[in-house]
Amino acid sequence: MKSLKIIGLALGASFALSASAFAQDITIAVAGPMTGGESAFGRQMQNGAEQAVADINAAGGVLGKKLALQSNDDACDPKQARSIAEKIGSAKIPFVAGHFCSSSSIPASEAYADSNVLQITPASTNPLFTERNLWNVARVCGRDDQQGIIAANYIAKAFKGKNIAILNDKTTYGKGLADETKKSLNKAGITEKVNESYNKGDKDFNAIVSRLKNEKIDLVYVGGYHQESGLILRQMRDQGLQAVLMAGDALNDKEFASIAGPAAEGTLFTFGPDPRNKPTAKAIVEKFKAKSIDPEGYTLYTYAAIQVWTQAAAKAGTTDAKKVMATIKAGDWDTVLGKMGFDAKGDIKAIDYVVYKWDAKGNYTQIDQKGS
Repeated sequence: MKSLKIIGLALGASFALSASAFAQDITIAVAGPMTGGESAFGRQMQNGAEQAVADINAAGGVLGKKLALQSNDDACDPKQARSIAEKIGSAKIPFVAGHFCSSSSIPASEAYADSNVLQITPASTNPLFTERNLWNVARVCGRDDQQGIIAANYIAKAFKGKNIAILNDKTTYGKGLADETKKSLNKAGITEKVNESYNKGDKDFNAIVSRLKNEKIDLVYVGGYHQESGLILRQMRDQGLQAVLMAGDALNDKEFASIAGPAAEGTLFTFGPDPRNKPTAKAIVEKFKAKSIDPEGYTLYTYAAIQVWTQAAAKAGTTDAKKVMATIKAGDWDTVLGKMGFDAKGDIKAIDYVVYKWDAKGNYTQIDQKGS
């Protein structure tokens, strides 16, 4: 019995030591759609966050401590995102890389601000995210009012005199992007023949496609996500409509090609210059490839968000969110995406959207520089 007590005490001491060591870690969070229709992008974010934390810890951590990563699933649901933000705030986690959907990032950011949490989104492009005078928000991606200009410039050049349709899925991201593209097209003297909405999650688009066919549409611009875009494209081809489909950065995952099948060939989308090809990302890309992971889409953007926070926390000498954010906005940061600086709102200073085209093999390549 005595020996059992000694063993128990020893185990208890071991657990206490382990808990104490864990308590010394700095916990940061990643939040995005780990499940649901946009889970492909959640996986991108998770992969980027895990690799960033592993690399930072291997290099000595932050402020003499190791990072621990907490993963959170918002399923691109605004209410779920807000709930996650409140929990992260209650846990006094100083930083979150997230969210993916603008409709999640925007309500979550308000809860983070109330709880002294710094938020850097790798992917939320709606302008409103940084237009509300919140002290705690930044993004390492561009904005829809910039992305829409690039799309419109390309359409005006490549589809001059053609019939244009604009669709949107009514979400913060989708409608926002469609509206910005429409605004730029109209400014260029182009008026769309069709402007319609659908609901995110819809599966049957035959009524919309029939109207597109009747109006002899040559290009369909979709403000929405890859699931519905792929289905719209398939149903266009089923009805014999050969119009080109163009969309935004939410088409940047190979799952789109899986959904659309052979119809994906020729589809256009806007995104930043491929981060996998940047010299600053070469070593990290090789690490991903060694794990059989393609760091496409927002994988490296998530990695960069964590790099920015880590470097700023080290320079500020603290994880206090307000001090770290002030440091972020005052400096330039070396990331896998290249050197980054931020304006007073939290937007990146260098903007560089380009146009990509999907091919018959389920791959995409850049075809146009800044819509020129």
